[in-house]
Amino acid sequence: MAILSNVSFSCSNISLKPSLPNSSSSSRPHCLLRCSQQEGKEVGIPLVWSLGEEVSKRSLLALVSASLFFVDPALAFKGGGPYGQGVTRGQDLSGKDFSGQTLIRQDFKTSILRQANFKGAKLLGASFFDADLTGADLSETDLRGADFSLANVTKVNLTNANLEGATATGNTSFKGSNITGADFTDVPLRDDQREYLCRIADGVNATTGNATRDTLLCN
Repeated sequence: MAILSNVSFSCSNISLKPSLPNSSSSSRPHCLLRCSQQEGKEVGIPLVWSLGEEVSKRSLLALVSASLFFVDPALAFKGGGPYGQGVTRGQDLSGKDFSGQTLIRQDFKTSILRQANFKGAKLLGASFFDADLTGADLSETDLRGADFSLANVTKVNLTNANLEGATATGNTSFKGSNITGADFTDVPLRDDQREYLCRIADGVNATTGNATRDTLLCN
């Protein structure tokens, strides 16, 4: 079915008007769907069905409403979280600047965030599930309760980041990252990742006052 994407309709006065059969018409009854354009003109869209078909007026109106909804880009989904205004899930956001922003519970699932700047951002409960954060700046960020499951967190700057209660399951990798002063309190880590991080752990978190090695339960 063709959709007129360049015409805006207002179908608040939609009506179904069956046409009267005549000798030259087929045996199938016709109905006319009338919608008003923005210019005030009226257009008729003929609809045909057989008497044996069970087509309700309510189902037809729902179908038309759905079609018109998808035509208008302004009605598309926006927002990746309660604070973010742009779509951030499944997007290529490489090099984007989110520094200092409040992005609590923001959805960055499966997004590409290479070299993105989150310095000083509030990211409590944000989801980076299966995201690529290679080379991103997460220094001084509040990442309490954030989800890094399956994320690529290699070569990331986590200086003085607070990851208390964050999730880092699956193949999450922190290889090559700077974790000086980062707080990993109550972060579940694979044994190999914990061992790796303990080899490079140093410093004390400026906000919590906790030593990075202590939060990693290093020997």
